[in-house]
Amino acid sequence: MRIYLVGGAVRDQLLNRPVTDHDHVVVGARPEDMLEQGYRPVGKDFPVFLHPRTNEEYALARTERKTGHGYHGFAFQADPTVTLEEDLARRDLTINAIAQAEDGQLVDPFNGSRDLEQRLLRHVSPAFVEDPVRLLRVARFAARFAPLGFTVAPETMALMQQMVRDGEVDHLVPERVWQETRKALGEAQPSAFLRVLRESGALAVLFPEVDALYGVPQRAEFHPEIDTGVHVEMVLDMAAKLAPGNDVVGFCALTHDLGKALTPADVLPRHLGHEHAGVAPLRRLVARLKVPTEHATLAELVCREHLNVHRAFELKPSTVLRLLTSLDALRRPDRLSLFLAACAADKRGRLGHQDDAYPQAGYLQRARDAAAAVRSDAIVAQGLQGPAIGEAMTAARVAAIAALNRSAD
Repeated sequence: MRIYLVGGAVRDQLLNRPVTDHDHVVVGARPEDMLEQGYRPVGKDFPVFLHPRTNEEYALARTERKTGHGYHGFAFQADPTVTLEEDLARRDLTINAIAQAEDGQLVDPFNGSRDLEQRLLRHVSPAFVEDPVRLLRVARFAARFAPLGFTVAPETMALMQQMVRDGEVDHLVPERVWQETRKALGEAQPSAFLRVLRESGALAVLFPEVDALYGVPQRAEFHPEIDTGVHVEMVLDMAAKLAPGNDVVGFCALTHDLGKALTPADVLPRHLGHEHAGVAPLRRLVARLKVPTEHATLAELVCREHLNVHRAFELKPSTVLRLLTSLDALRRPDRLSLFLAACAADKRGRLGHQDDAYPQAGYLQRARDAAAAVRSDAIVAQGLQGPAIGEAMTAARVAAIAALNRSAD
């Protein structure tokens, strides 16, 4: 029995990046051998075990054969005759198909080390086309490694485009699309996720609402980048900068301007009412991909209200309170912080505006604190009852925000 460290742990070690997960492949062993040594079985589709002390994953070397469409359309073989090279051959990218023996020696049959040096995301074999999830994974890795200069190898992009033409992407289940998207939204440069999907043709299939934004013009005096799709890419990357790793803010950034794709041609490049028009396509996307409620709720609020936040200093105190109440911000200040990060990303995700200040966020945070400081005790002490208490609370909170306005002036 021989044990090798594989996959992301080896890759990240070679890139001098932090290693978080340690996955291992075991060659020359049977499930019985693993059980005898105290490993705990966890795999359903193929034999995977947890180490008795470290809880790290150890999978028996295996091969796979395509039997149908989609992620689950595979038959696996895992027995002591499967070699390390055969196991590595089934992996998606060469940079993920490097193994390290217990003595530190690298086993790199597909030249993944070379591709790491050349900053290339390259498929291991033509079998890449058999699993449509790999297309999403390549786009996600592009989002992670784009800051290091990684690009998709031309021959790999050609395979991905072929997968889209062959309809293989149509068999992706919503849960898996969302899983990979969610991870990509938490990466350092999520715009690369969109660009790779768009170049492959998969964006139009999986995210038609987002794909429709490309080529839609905006007013140059407000959006020097002009193209709405480019703007969304910039907002995504700004969101990753303002809220690193936060996929909720990332999803808000991705979907905040969907309404601009619906603007009539004779109105362009203006987009009157796009914040309200964007709610319907957002809801369709959310339903199709089964997006979690927290992501969906906050994204809809950002879509509908981001223009109000941009002009926060012009809003009446009562409108500010309505905005804060719609966010449940008095009870959940954390939600307000995420909401404002997404709005700031929109404002700063424009060509030449990346370093702009966004004082609206600080003002709305102070408005929230002023409104939350109003307590019902003093209201009740006045002898008010029933609905009158709520009305007085609202009036007091509006007054607190108005006072904050005056002090700000």
